[in-house]
Amino acid sequence: MGNRRSSKLPRTRLVSHPSYARRASPYTRVTVANLQFVVEGNRPLSGTIRPSGNKNAALPIVAAALLTDRPVTLENVPRIRDIETLVELIKTTGADAEWTGRNTLHMHARTLKRGALDPGMCARIRASILLAAPLLARCGEAELTPPGGDVIGRRRLDTHFLALEQLGAVHEFGDRIRFTTKGLVGADIFLDEPSVTGTENAIMAAVAAKGTTVLHNAACEPHVQDLCQFLVALGARIDGIGSNALTIHGGATLGPATHAIGPDHIEVGSFIGLAAVTRSMIRIQDAGVEHLRSIRLGFERLGVRTVIDGRDLVVPQEQTLEIQSDLGGHVPKLEDQPWPAFPADVMSIAIVTATQCHGIILMHEKMFESRMFFVDKLISMGARIVLCDPHRALVAGPSPLRGATVESPDIRAGMAMLIAALCARGTSTINNVGQIERGYERIHERLNALGAQIRRVEDGRG
Repeated sequence: MGNRRSSKLPRTRLVSHPSYARRASPYTRVTVANLQFVVEGNRPLSGTIRPSGNKNAALPIVAAALLTDRPVTLENVPRIRDIETLVELIKTTGADAEWTGRNTLHMHARTLKRGALDPGMCARIRASILLAAPLLARCGEAELTPPGGDVIGRRRLDTHFLALEQLGAVHEFGDRIRFTTKGLVGADIFLDEPSVTGTENAIMAAVAAKGTTVLHNAACEPHVQDLCQFLVALGARIDGIGSNALTIHGGATLGPATHAIGPDHIEVGSFIGLAAVTRSMIRIQDAGVEHLRSIRLGFERLGVRTVIDGRDLVVPQEQTLEIQSDLGGHVPKLEDQPWPAFPADVMSIAIVTATQCHGIILMHEKMFESRMFFVDKLISMGARIVLCDPHRALVAGPSPLRGATVESPDIRAGMAMLIAALCARGTSTINNVGQIERGYERIHERLNALGAQIRRVEDGRG
């Protein structure tokens, strides 16, 4: 979430060959119609909102449905651009995929076709890399272009390659990535980093492999857990779900399943920040409270209180919002780390929230080298922020924000800008909101139901 995007320029994507990393020039862009949100800020909100299904769980689970030749029904699937693109990409493999309800997806991969995946679709979403393991398992090969997605700095693909190689795959890397295997075999694997998508590809390949795989230093985010639970529903045997050490007993026959995607904890974090900065009481229904400890702890450091009420999370209105200093009165720090620590995808939301809190705090983004660069847009709205370097920003508050014309650079920073606009006095125009809609389903409609005033327009036309 860092390098600035503009919908007015074309975009290309570059890959660093030695490390299989995706890079993108700050001058490269997507050519699409410029969707805008016109936001009337400084309005009180209230009511109940339900988080969508977890985008980062739905993507690998949709890919994993290719592992079985039996029918699969997925419920609570967020109907967002990234999911729609992955579904269309999967259809090109010969699998059937049909929306049978607003958020219900029926899939049946009776047979799969060999051949390269559509390069244009692969370039649109990073999740295309998740098709590597299922296609290897079913077809013995997988060929795709380097994946797309948010431009938030260097994002390594090494972990995918190293894990799949240890499970019996070989690869060729150039303009396209081609994996082949004569048969996947279980292995004892230590991932070089707890990459979420790298872990997910390794899990899917290990489920299909002959023998047992022990996966060390695995990512254990809620969406990784959800993928594991779906695979268990298909008939896989996985021990250690929720930990960073998984034991996967491969080779089981996979059958049909119906599985509901869990709530998106990142969206819950977004709604906490929204309620706090607008001084509103919002009830977040079926919030998946068991996965919110680190998020709630992070917001508590900003002085934001939340209350668990059964399966719901309630953010009380008119809170003091006073940043909690470290012992001795030292300036506190909020930093992201791999799960179960504070998630990187909530950092942009936390930065906006901090602009409305009394005190000063250092925000430390450890995970991505360009995610902080969106703060210049907050500064243009009146926020008092010093960007120390690509990973750290010092935020002093509270700062009254004013409406402005800004841009949605990527999913999470785009949502942060929308929250800032809802808190600001006056009217804001947010360009390139297609980025927000890659991760948040019908967000303007859902927030308007709470009392927000957001108009979705195209190129300035209502």
